Amino acid sequence: MKKNLAILGMLTLVLGLSVILVTGCAKKGVVKEEVVAAEEKPAAVQLPETALQKEREAALRERTLLKRAASRFSNINFDFDKFNLKPEAREILRQHADWLLEHPDFDVVIEGHCDERGTSEYNLALGERRAVSAMKYLVNLGVDKRRLTTISYGEELPLDTRQNEEAWAKNRRDHFVVTAKK
Repeated sequence: MKKNLAILGMLTLVLGLSVILVTGCAKKGVVKEEVVAAEEKPAAVQLPETALQKEREAALRERTLLKRAASRFSNINFDFDKFNLKPEAREILRQHADWLLEHPDFDVVIEGHCDERGTSEYNLALGERRAVSAMKYLVNLGVDKRRLTTISYGEELPLDTRQNEEAWAKNRRDHFVVTAKK
């Protein structure tokens, strides 16, 4: 009986020490993980802030370039019922092409517009021919066709709503919208 009690006591002691050792090891592991996690957090927080800051700066540069481009990209005008490019339009398009060749991360939508005379269908077709005419000229100057898109608004978006020759002359135009590549 004394022998059984001694064995039982030893077993209890070994079992108790085992539990203490296992629990102690587990705590050390948790402590190490907490330390490692605490060490990683500042680095992880700093990297996204830096990346976010760089992203914000890039977006600001892009917006600034888009604003400058919008002010540089002036309209070209057309004669009544025509879609051929006048000499002054060709010069403006050369300037547009130079900018586009220097800034390959931007594209352009060329909007064709007409005055209110003629049917809606006719003006939509004429607006498209005007936009395509400008696009072809830009491509001939070296701009990649994939960077250019055309759309016709016909008579739907006039610059000047008056009904006289001065207003109609303003409305017969191609308008250029610069966009950033996605």
